Amino acid sequence: SIWQIMIHGESYKWIVAEAAKKALGMDRIEERIFIVKLLNDKNDPSRIAGAVGFSTRENKVVVYKFKACLLAAGGCVNIFRPRSVGEGTGRAWYPVWNAGSTYSMAAEAGAELTLMENRFVPTRFKDGYGPVGAITSEFAAACRSTIWESSQRVGCIA
Repeated sequence: SIWQIMIHGESYKWIVAEAAKKALGMDRIEERIFIVKLLNDKNDPSRIAGAVGFSTRENKVVVYKFKACLLAAGGCVNIFRPRSVGEGTGRAWYPVWNAGSTYSMAAEAGAELTLMENRFVPTRFKDGYGPVGAITSEFAAACRSTIWESSQRVGCIA
């Protein structure tokens, strides 16, 4: 199964890519396509029927048609004013080129944006190299799964 894969820090991208290639086949995978616009269904403007993008490697525009759309392209770095001062001003743990284009595409297509005040802060995950649970470590908070089952303390895989 594609979901039964081990995660080992920065190897994550390659592991997921290999699992996708095996599950879908190379003929169904397109890489380096930058999506710039979602297309509404002409019969039902509340539905997304496709997307337009361009290849970052070739001189071509790509148009996709689909029945369902899962918009999962990350958040937006520096969307909120940082509280850091001095040397930390303007620094981020996340890639600064993540400009929030996903939010604008969704809004332009008519989606209602909710929970925009929420911040994704990874506390800790197995073999990760990112920030290490400053909040959960401080308060010895328990990690819980999506169905609220109690897991290990800090250092768990939630």
